[in-house]
Order: sequence, then C-alpha cells, then structure tokens
Amino acid sequence: MAVALAATGCGAQTVRIDPPETDTATAGTCADLVAALPDTLLDAERARVRPESDLTAAWGDPPIGLRCGVARPAALAPDSYVEEVNGVTWLPQPQDAPTLYTAVGREAYVELTVPSAHGSPAAALSTVSDLVTEHVPPLPEGRL
Repeated sequence: MAVALAATGCGAQTVRIDPPETDTATAGTCADLVAALPDTLLDAERARVRPESDLTAAWGDPPIGLRCGVARPAALAPDSYVEEVNGVTWLPQPQDAPTLYTAVGREAYVELTVPSAHGSPAAALSTVSDLVTEHVPPLPEGRL
C-alpha cells in the first residue's frame, strides 16, 4: 500500500493513499465501510486523504492507512498463515513482523497498514473487523 504523509498549512495532516481500482459493486460496499470508520483509531486522529476517495482512510502520524477493494493478495494461498479477529480473517504480512493486514474471505479485500510506531495493532484490527463484518459480506464458506 502506498501511504505517504504530507504537511498542510492549516495544521491538519494530509495523507496520500492511492485508491484501488475496483468494480462498481465493490466500490459501493467499500464506500459504506469507509463512511462508518471512526474519527480516531489507536488514539490517532483521522486525517484527510488525497486523492479524495470513498475507498481509503487514514489516521495519525506515521499514518495508519486503510484501502478497501484491493486485489486479492498474491501471498494468499490455502496454507497461508491467517489470524481471525472478531470473525474476520486477516492475512498478516510480512508474517514475522506484520504491518500490513488484509481482510480476506469477504466480497471486498480490505488492507489495513499499522506502522509499528503505533504499538500493537490489536485494537485497530478489532475495531475495523467489527465494521467489516457489518458492511462487507462474507464469501461462500471455504473461499478466501
């Protein structure tokens, strides 16, 4: 995920996140998810995202970033190590010290990048998992 922090003159930060290219149905699902995201995540305030998109969100410095509607992760295989948080399956990458988590097994793949400077990502994964469950329907049983 391409996430970069940019300074602005008004004291509020702006984060550059490239939105994924996706189909119309996935974009609608993702827009609902992004609209429901909290104003704070891991005690970090929500930032403005450029370019503006209904598929992305960011918080804090260094930025925590979220992209919805990304492509299926190339690293996802039947034997991939995954974690389940509040009923949502996440693919952590890299496996030994993950900072990128991708929600899999849903009609839209959701990436969450949590820089190690924010400490444990558990609370962020929990919050986002609850919203993914609410807004992004699961794929049929056994599909990731």
